Amino acid sequence: MTKEIWANLPVANINKSVEFFTKMGFEKNERFPFTDTMASFFIGEKSRFVMMLFRNDVIEGFCGNKVSDTSKGTEVLFSIDAESPQEVDQMLQKAEDAGGTIYAHGGEKDGWMYGGGFIDLDGHRWNLLHMDFSKMGK
Repeated sequence: MTKEIWANLPVANINKSVEFFTKMGFEKNERFPFTDTMASFFIGEKSRFVMMLFRNDVIEGFCGNKVSDTSKGTEVLFSIDAESPQEVDQMLQKAEDAGGTIYAHGGEKDGWMYGGGFIDLDGHRWNLLHMDFSKMGK
């Protein structure tokens, strides 16, 4: 049905956001130009997800409304599957080292999930999860 799915994120400063997501280990999507108004990354290894970054004024132009104030509410929560609890903790550390904020430190939940979360430079929330389905109750 669909070839790809893209998330279009508003950002205040393309260069700072490109630096942040590069430090996170996201792969630059070279099919799209990196300019002062837009950039693109792939997320994931299996079925890759395309993340497009647009400067706030640019995305407001094609969305037809103002960018959400992420300091007052959550517009979306991105969840990324991790291979292990250690990878969750490593990604949280990368986010913090790159200038992000940890809102949920790594921890176990329900005996079969391990996760944590960070906030990027523009207030978008990201959730990292390792799920061991062999430990999941019926």
